[in-house]
Amino acid sequence: MPLTKLQFKPGVNRETTSYTNEGGWFDVDKVRFRFGMPEKIGGWEKFSQFSYLGTARAMHPWVALDNSRYIGIGTSLKYYLNQDGGLYNDITPIRATTAAGDVTFSVTNGSSTITVTDANHGAVSGDFVTFSGAASLGGTITAGVLNQEYNITEILTSNTYTISARASGTSIADITVDGQLAPTLVPANGSDTGNGGSSVVGAYQINIGLNTSTFGAGWGIGFWGRGAWGSAASTPVVTSTLRIWTHDNFGEDLLMNVRNGGIYYWDKTGGLGSRAVSLDSLPGASTTPTIAKQVLVSDRDRHIIAFGCDTESNPGVQDPLAIRFSSQESLTDWGAAANNTAGELRLGSGSEIVMAIETRQQVLVFTDESLYAMQYLGPPFTFGVNLVSENITTMGPLAAVPVEDNVFWMGLKEFYAYGGTVQRLPCTVRDYVFGDINLTQREKIVASSNTSFSEVWWFYPSATSEVNDRYVVYNYQQQIWYYGTLSRSFWMDRGIFDQPIAAGPNNYLYSQETGFDDDGSAFTAYIESSQIDIGDGDKFAFIRRMIPDVTFRGSTAASPSANFTIKTRNFPGGDYLQSTEKQVAKTASVPVEQFTEQVHLRLRGRSFAMRVESDDSGVGWRLGSPRLDIRTDGRR
Repeated sequence: MPLTKLQFKPGVNRETTSYTNEGGWFDVDKVRFRFGMPEKIGGWEKFSQFSYLGTARAMHPWVALDNSRYIGIGTSLKYYLNQDGGLYNDITPIRATTAAGDVTFSVTNGSSTITVTDANHGAVSGDFVTFSGAASLGGTITAGVLNQEYNITEILTSNTYTISARASGTSIADITVDGQLAPTLVPANGSDTGNGGSSVVGAYQINIGLNTSTFGAGWGIGFWGRGAWGSAASTPVVTSTLRIWTHDNFGEDLLMNVRNGGIYYWDKTGGLGSRAVSLDSLPGASTTPTIAKQVLVSDRDRHIIAFGCDTESNPGVQDPLAIRFSSQESLTDWGAAANNTAGELRLGSGSEIVMAIETRQQVLVFTDESLYAMQYLGPPFTFGVNLVSENITTMGPLAAVPVEDNVFWMGLKEFYAYGGTVQRLPCTVRDYVFGDINLTQREKIVASSNTSFSEVWWFYPSATSEVNDRYVVYNYQQQIWYYGTLSRSFWMDRGIFDQPIAAGPNNYLYSQETGFDDDGSAFTAYIESSQIDIGDGDKFAFIRRMIPDVTFRGSTAASPSANFTIKTRNFPGGDYLQSTEKQVAKTASVPVEQFTEQVHLRLRGRSFAMRVESDDSGVGWRLGSPRLDIRTDGRR
């Protein structure tokens, strides 16, 4: 009997049953499609040997005039700059610096807990503060122990909080284990009776942000220790916003914004040791926004644009639908006047601006229910906005990504694309994705592009997870979908750096599409077909042998291999009755690849499915068109 060639439709379909999807793929993990054929995705390795504090939810690459390559990384705790894969340099803005003597310390013999007194400190539990000018308390709590950066462990009152004393000369970055603080503590002794002297200065970094979205009001909402014990509850009955940063270049310098917070500026001439400063603190600043949801620089005309910000007439009060822009080429001139191009707009649809995405020709502005196109008009109006679409949805401020002049985004139970008009993307894994997703953490959903493979990725939390642990991919060239499991809080496409760079769950950045391993360890990749039957499934089939077709091009393992599993069942809803797994390996390292010639099987059933899987290190594979020797074997 002639051999049956197995040729499957590209992409994964979970919108129908496995039996109905005959000739297609039904389940997958860490496998993509290229030219319609499945292959294992690329691996990843650490971009830098150093880790950072917090969860990274924003990255921005750029090249300075001296050709130095930078990445700005915004986390839930801090903002860092990384230069060419080296150290993570902390440039988190300072929100307040005390006068000398406003800060005092007290300790208890035998305890490493230091109580800090500073009237109206404005800190929250977990904030970072750096002390200078302190004198020894008289014993083990020396000046060197005190004059360091500290993480606030507990808020006692609006005037007091605690820190944990650690050894002199250690930095926050040096005492972390996978991004968590793990200091060597220093207990006080009986000689520590001083208060640090009259020259102590405390420099407080901006308040840390939430790493998990919270809903509602009452006990357990917001930061533990946000206010003093017994104080009135102040958390509103709305979502507490996740700490999300936006950022963009102004020349070789950097602008950054904490969502629903301040706008800050980092000047490269100050070096990596300098911190970002508030935009309104710059010399000559005029009516600059003090709070915004997002900031970007219009590449075409060099205006700084703030979205969901306070207006010129009502500073300090956020208008979630307001858009303001500075005068052209200016950091500080934001007051609208006849002799500049600064100005202000307000959107009329929706209740708040969710995000803005810059494309080649315009800036797309998303509200919670509509989409606007913002375009440069020139004097006297500078910018104008047009309503593009209403009754759309979006998952959150990170759920959209531009690809050339198109924008793709995830909505509530829909995927969308914009390339002049808004279109809902037909999705063959729609129910699979939206049926198992944690909507309370939807602000964490991040869209990203992988242009080397014509892919748009969305990382999202499954229903039982509070972190992104899954992904779904749309291949816009082949117009197909697939999915898998991978924990990434942000992904930045290649460009300035040769490979995509992504933020992993353990406070490291990773160079993606590098090799075929998980930072030196193997990971499992598989794809499984839907059921295939003989005729209309009324006859039994006997499978006696398989002739595989797979290539291991690019593998680094000495003997790369993949496992082929053939499974049979008698009825569409029944269990698989028999299965045979055979290893298919490359047999020689020669210019023309050689494979196992044939595998003998003994399987019987009305339908069967094929699974290809690998779990060894250094193995990459691409499937071709395997063939099976199938014979009709009666009706019972």
